[in-house]
Amino acid sequence: MWWHVYPLGAVDAAVRPDTPVDERPVEHRLDRLTGWLDHVVDLGLNGLLLGPVSASSTHGYDTVDHFRVDPRLGDESDLTALVAAAHERGVRVLLDGVFNHVGREHPAFRALEEQGPDAPTVDLFAVDRSGWSAGDPVPVADFEGHDILVALDHDSRATEDLVVEVMTYWLDRGVDGWRLDAAYAVPPAFWARVLPRVRERFPDAWCSGEVIHGDAAAIVTASTMDSVTQYELWQGIWHGIADRNCFELAHAVERHDALLGTFVPTTFVGNHDVTRIASAVGERFAAHAAAVLFTVAGTPVVYAGDEYGWTAVKEEREGGDDAVRPALPAVPPEPTDLTRTYQALVALRRRMPWLHRAHTDVVHLTNTAVVLRTATADAAVVTALNLADEPVEVPAADATRVEAGGGDLRDGTLRLPAAGWAVLTS
Repeated sequence: MWWHVYPLGAVDAAVRPDTPVDERPVEHRLDRLTGWLDHVVDLGLNGLLLGPVSASSTHGYDTVDHFRVDPRLGDESDLTALVAAAHERGVRVLLDGVFNHVGREHPAFRALEEQGPDAPTVDLFAVDRSGWSAGDPVPVADFEGHDILVALDHDSRATEDLVVEVMTYWLDRGVDGWRLDAAYAVPPAFWARVLPRVRERFPDAWCSGEVIHGDAAAIVTASTMDSVTQYELWQGIWHGIADRNCFELAHAVERHDALLGTFVPTTFVGNHDVTRIASAVGERFAAHAAAVLFTVAGTPVVYAGDEYGWTAVKEEREGGDDAVRPALPAVPPEPTDLTRTYQALVALRRRMPWLHRAHTDVVHLTNTAVVLRTATADAAVVTALNLADEPVEVPAADATRVEAGGGDLRDGTLRLPAAGWAVLTS
């Protein structure tokens, strides 16, 4: 179970500096994250998912050197020290692999701009060579209209070799796996060539792809990735709670359940690319979202700060992500009621590891109330949500004890207060 942090923002580095990468002094900031590792353990989590740490021009996703830690964060020794400190606490570390594209300052792309089609690095990039001559602008594809992100050629052996080399380089230095950025934009066949080569040396490395849309089960099967992000469940939780439409939430849970025959999805209610969950659903319903996250199947990821109920809205403009990627305080704040709720839910999941792949049934459903039962033949966890402004009575689905949240349980019925929720066990 991962705690996800965006390093450049977390350590208060300049996201859009004025100087080129090679002219920036090394600032040893990564150690600031070491001070948060005990908080990760206190939450009950056992994974640290780092956003981009490789040298880049701006926000981390316009990579300039995959083999160098961004000087705004520190150097390689800073990263390996953070990994070692995490491992000392039983916390695994996942890096963010940006392998769909690179930044225009990347030396391999600059060679194309300077030398044209004869550049030795031309096979790395998705370029249209018809009518292209030296001195012309490079006719390269980009990522979703972002001119600063030039696309790699995923049919090329050169790109395959580069990605294998990058992944194994950092795995050899202690990291435990990879989040594969924009994996939905990369042909699954590319991952199917890359990942087996990586696993030859690092068979336990765990790789989860960022997949925003598409047939998740088919992508996992074709790509050999271990998991992909479950954006449909995130959206169902967000919209279902925010719109007081438990039917949408229930539908998303049922579709989520259908994926388990193929793989276990990477689940979340917040990340560095979306509005904070407390802002999306309202602060009094942030715990409702967490209750669903931790009681349905999946590999849960907590975005740093969501456990405190931090708020921020993503905006569609330059710098529109900054608010959801803030600097972390030097010292973790004191736990809030929501923090303690996260601790209780994580503790429940650690006691019941079968939740990782257990199926969920919807046993009660109205616009503003839902009861979910996640179970095996031997045990069950029941999650009940009330989104209404008045109390509600719902079936307890054979549960006998309230583990988190609050409600009055008697005679097989659970009475939830207005905007209440509860997680129960048998």
